[in-house]
Amino acid sequence: MFEFAYPWVLFFLLLLLPFFYMLERFWRRRPSVIVSQTGPFTAVAHKRFMPTFQEGCRLLAVTLMIVSLARPRTGDEKIVIRAQGIDMILALDMSGSMRAYDVPKGMTDARKLLDAINSGSVRNRIEVAKKEIRRFIEKRPNDRIGLLGFADLAYSFAPPTLDHAWLLTQLDRLQPGMIGDATGIASPIGSAVSRLKNSPVPRRVLVLFTDGANTAANRLTPEQAAKLARDFDIIIHTVGIGSPDAYVLDNTFGTRFIPAGGNFDEKLLRTIAETTGGSYFQADDAPALRKVMDEIDKMEKTTVEQPKYVEYREFAPKIALFAAGLLLLAFVAETTWAMRLP
Repeated sequence: MFEFAYPWVLFFLLLLLPFFYMLERFWRRRPSVIVSQTGPFTAVAHKRFMPTFQEGCRLLAVTLMIVSLARPRTGDEKIVIRAQGIDMILALDMSGSMRAYDVPKGMTDARKLLDAINSGSVRNRIEVAKKEIRRFIEKRPNDRIGLLGFADLAYSFAPPTLDHAWLLTQLDRLQPGMIGDATGIASPIGSAVSRLKNSPVPRRVLVLFTDGANTAANRLTPEQAAKLARDFDIIIHTVGIGSPDAYVLDNTFGTRFIPAGGNFDEKLLRTIAETTGGSYFQADDAPALRKVMDEIDKMEKTTVEQPKYVEYREFAPKIALFAAGLLLLAFVAETTWAMRLP
């Protein structure tokens, strides 16, 4: 963008022509030859005032000086983004029950459910969770996000990182039953505390997704692990996945649906969240889980500052230098080829 820093200075340009006219009218050097009559000079006296070469140089020089005092410049606006991210770990249940399919509301026909599974419109719990976690990660480029998978024990698939492309590759690897079939809720909390406790950022968060009750025997109970997280100012959001109307697809003796059985421990998940100042969520199907992830995304906002500054390129020094050159040229002209003798 082009602008004048002091545009009001340009007002003096309106005074230039009257000033030079008055200079010609009253202060121009008087002739030194005395004559007896002025009749022969009458025609010349009534001619329109035409500035000499040196006067033109001075007029242009003063014009340029006024323009330079107004400081013409061009500016490029710059925006500096300073992001204060959150360190976050996502812990996903990988027990065997995550193979279950939650029946969409209103679907009662087993044949329709099978067709929906085969077409991909209905996915098992872990695939639904992975899809929404992927979408969540892609919306948070300024956060370091880590990934834990847990069953009997917790396994770190990615430490908190800004390399989200690699993180998503690790997310794709997670499959139900690959590290056990039980559900140990204390283990992922302990692992997350170990990862996050020395983090320098002011806000550290664990989001724990599970579809089952705590069935693994660990040295710490989930409640004790939650208190440990609280001691290190780590917030835990818990998400209970699944509904009672869920089935596992079995192809051993032909295609059939087996009731998934079991359910997450809502009371325990609420206790963990409340102990650490987090929130408990329930997601009984894919649309519900999407809403949950959107809600967590709103709660855990990254702080982004966008200060602006303008980088200017000044033209005043060059214009002033050119004006000085014109004044010098006028002086040289007046003392050499344009010099007038009385």
